Amino acid sequence: MINGQIREKEVRVIGFDGEQLGVMPTRDAQKLADDAEVDLVMIAPTAKPPVCRIVDYGKFVYEQKRRDKEARKKQHIVEIKEIRLSPNIDTNDLNTKINAARKFLGKGDRVKMTLRFRGREMAHMANSKHILDDIAEALSDLAVVEKAPKVEGRTMTMFLAVKK
Repeated sequence: MINGQIREKEVRVIGFDGEQLGVMPTRDAQKLADDAEVDLVMIAPTAKPPVCRIVDYGKFVYEQKRRDKEARKKQHIVEIKEIRLSPNIDTNDLNTKINAARKFLGKGDRVKMTLRFRGREMAHMANSKHILDDIAEALSDLAVVEKAPKVEGRTMTMFLAVKK
């Protein structure tokens, strides 16, 4: 809220240079802002009393957008990468999948290892848990098991995340 939109009786005012001007009636704060030919902007409406700042509103909005844009640039969105396996996977194929998981974890993403069962493979689900355990052990230097291997229907899944 700016200028006439502020309906509070008293506000805490921060001056143009960032110094505290204290708690005063809104009319007096608005007069100070008008004398300086700038705006009175409410920056903390939930505080008791609300905090207002004497500032050029256009410049204030521009700098706020610039700060938000910089913050978005620096953040990293963690994605979940899925690697699918079958229970009768060979050693070299397993090593290839482990290297792919290592690459994803190196980028900071989480990895979902999915072991899919088809047909008669469903009868031997318990015997295939060792595959996911081997993967967790091979990646233990840079990853931690976030969710242990769990059977859901025709699949067994395990989540890995980067060690902190």
